[in-house]
Amino acid sequence: MSEAATRSVLIVDDSAFMRKLIAEMVDASPAFRVIGIARDGVDALAQLRRLDPDIVTLDLEMPKLDGLDVLQQIMSERPRPVVVLSAGGAQYGDATLRALELGAVDFVRKPSGPVSLDLPVIRDRLLAALEAASRATLAPPPAVSAQRAAPAVPNPLDVPRFANHVVVVASSTGGPRALAEIVPRLPATLNAAVVIAQHLPGEFTPALAERLARASSILVREADDRMPLCTGTVYIARGGVNTSVTGLAGSAVLRQSAPAPRFGATPNADVLFESAAQVFGAECTAVVLTGMGRDGSTGLRRIRAARGHAIVQDEMSSAIYGMPRSALAEAGADDVVSLSNMASAIIGMVPKERLEWLTA
Repeated sequence: MSEAATRSVLIVDDSAFMRKLIAEMVDASPAFRVIGIARDGVDALAQLRRLDPDIVTLDLEMPKLDGLDVLQQIMSERPRPVVVLSAGGAQYGDATLRALELGAVDFVRKPSGPVSLDLPVIRDRLLAALEAASRATLAPPPAVSAQRAAPAVPNPLDVPRFANHVVVVASSTGGPRALAEIVPRLPATLNAAVVIAQHLPGEFTPALAERLARASSILVREADDRMPLCTGTVYIARGGVNTSVTGLAGSAVLRQSAPAPRFGATPNADVLFESAAQVFGAECTAVVLTGMGRDGSTGLRRIRAARGHAIVQDEMSSAIYGMPRSALAEAGADDVVSLSNMASAIIGMVPKERLEWLTA
């Protein structure tokens, strides 16, 4: 990247040590330069208005004004790509996911334990997140992210039924925000199981499932090994392992396995898609959402070869258009739709028999 294309970065963190560490990592890359360093949320907003950085790295836990409040003000007043710096551990998962829903492009976990052991991984992850931020398309927060859907009223005739149709979803950078708009719009009576492979660490996927469950009428669960695939249920694939489908349509179950060397991020969408194509064939709908890289492209080609259906998110509504672009180039799609129309497109691909059965 030329000097003219170098992106300016504002670093926001209440720890002097972390400010120094992050600044050194950023300045070591020719693609980015540190334009300012803020020690708390109030200082961050003042420097943002004065320096107008291209990208912000943002600590979530700070005095005076915390990271979520700062992020909301950035997105409402001066939108720009934000990379969140998050402490590791499940206790921070909910706040990190809320930041991603509010518009943060990506997150990086802070060092844990001896910093020297984490440093190369943290540096590579930070630079990858900044690169994603430099390519990100900013969009308004999803309209339904703050809503709480009324729980579905149980129907005495409505017992869990094995799914004869499956919807499999690939999602990465920008995905939690996209899912916060899509999943709450799916009806509890959906005549399909939905399995989502969102690239996240294992300690964050329970929080993602819980957040989506609170906002949705459709049942949302974190996937577990040997869990049956039932209609009207969304399964969030667990981070750190791969989730696949096994058995036969109408009696299929989920299986979990350790990451394979030939695949990249976990949970891996290609693993999920390829297994769904084998089990469900034409009764499979695949969805590729925002994200960097090409995960899901090979699996989507397998699903289309099995006469299944494909929906790909359009470029304008994708935070990062890498995965959708790759999927279209390799496999094509039956439909290319915006994020706001994605839930309707999914519903349109699913057989309607269960809706008719419940209302008969």
